[in-house]
Amino acid sequence: MDLQIDDFYKDAAAGMLLLYQAFPRKVALYVEDLIGREEHDEFGLPSKRHQACLGALLWLAEEGYLRYDGCIRHEALDQAVLSEKGFLRLSRALPRGSADDPQLPASVRRQQATLAQQLRDALADGHGERISRLARLLFECGGVEKET
Repeated sequence: MDLQIDDFYKDAAAGMLLLYQAFPRKVALYVEDLIGREEHDEFGLPSKRHQACLGALLWLAEEGYLRYDGCIRHEALDQAVLSEKGFLRLSRALPRGSADDPQLPASVRRQQATLAQQLRDALADGHGERISRLARLLFECGGVEKET
């Protein structure tokens, strides 16, 4: 089983959501805010988990989902902000049962239907399969898969 891929999906989703919350402001995006505090190894290097999370953030930047001005040591991306691509992917609407409740105001239904909100809910619930499915949607260009 490729557990590092599940961690990648969680890290990518959490990082993108932190930037979505701050959008359009530029912020420092700290690895510790995404995965918690990790102890350095006996040589003073960041843990493999920490390195993997930072790698996920750097990959997101290389693929055009976010921009940043530089790294703060191995701890954070400095002055990070979502790119247009990242913002549009997170703000797009996906089909969702509760978002279709006609008794809710239209603005609430619109917000609940976004990929960002559905990722936020999945992360809060710790639902690994749902996080993976939604994160894959984040990286897809085209069609929308129905989320259950």
